[in-house]
Amino acid sequence: MLWQSTVTGDPPQGTAADISIDWKSMDIQSFLSRIIKPFRLKRMVRFVELIRPTTHQKILDIGGHPFNWNLIDYRGPVVMLNLDETVSSDLRGNHEFVVGDGTALEYGDNEFDIVFSNSVIEHVGGPEQQERFAREALRVGQRMFLQTPARSFFFEPHYVTPFIHFLSPRWQKKLLRRFSVWGWLARPSQKWIDDFVDQTRLLGYDELKHLFPGCTILREKFLFMTKSYIVVKLEAG
Repeated sequence: MLWQSTVTGDPPQGTAADISIDWKSMDIQSFLSRIIKPFRLKRMVRFVELIRPTTHQKILDIGGHPFNWNLIDYRGPVVMLNLDETVSSDLRGNHEFVVGDGTALEYGDNEFDIVFSNSVIEHVGGPEQQERFAREALRVGQRMFLQTPARSFFFEPHYVTPFIHFLSPRWQKKLLRRFSVWGWLARPSQKWIDDFVDQTRLLGYDELKHLFPGCTILREKFLFMTKSYIVVKLEAG
């Protein structure tokens, strides 16, 4: 039976979601959760329309959190895989956290009916790590829905600031603390900034076509511009 969404209630508080940063202030987290809720809800509705999950199918969410699934009140089984042990009061009974590496998944081929990932592939490292991540996602999932911010979009969602990501990594490291909304609110240390810049690499359309052969690349639009890409695989390879 096709699962039907009932969207009710507020998003879980304290979830940065699209902004994959360990924010230190609950006020910041709540503020960002309210901002991203309509964008994320629209994306999750699109996931349901395209992938049409049923409650008996098994989903692997790479880099996942209950925020997305609770937005659409999804009741099917979801395995949320993260590098570190994760705890959340929003976790439901048939959802679980596991520890693992998205570039080296310890699952068999096509073990999951659906692989889902939201704003993760841009954080796994350089081109080689991103290629391994893409290969593993394609391998373990019969179908897939993977989103990542567009490098060409003027607004950088992690730093909550326009244009700064067009600068070289060297200049980003120099300017982020004092000239980005993230820097003003989160007050990150220089080491935190350096590590985050080194591990964040936004992707373009052509790179995604290369990383995910045979998949469809969709565009999420905002102000008539491509804000992010969604990679969709509808059949087992």
